[in-house]
Amino acid sequence: MSVLIDTRGLSCPQPVLLFLNAAKADPDKTFTVLVDNDASRENVSRAARNHGFGVTLQQEDEGVIRLELTKDGQVS
Repeated sequence: MSVLIDTRGLSCPQPVLLFLNAAKADPDKTFTVLVDNDASRENVSRAARNHGFGVTLQQEDEGVIRLELTKDGQVS
């Protein structure tokens, strides 16, 4: 099951820190991060890749982007 991290309305570095704290607490989980701006999308994606996560993007309604972050080698 994926852990949902809703960062809509937050600016960097908050979305990155929320993801990193969650990944540190439970590194084997899959995470879904909701962002609503390009800087957060880019920065969370970069942080996830740097920590061994694969990143899949999905455009949602009203400018929201869903980032599916899966530890490399895992199937979500």
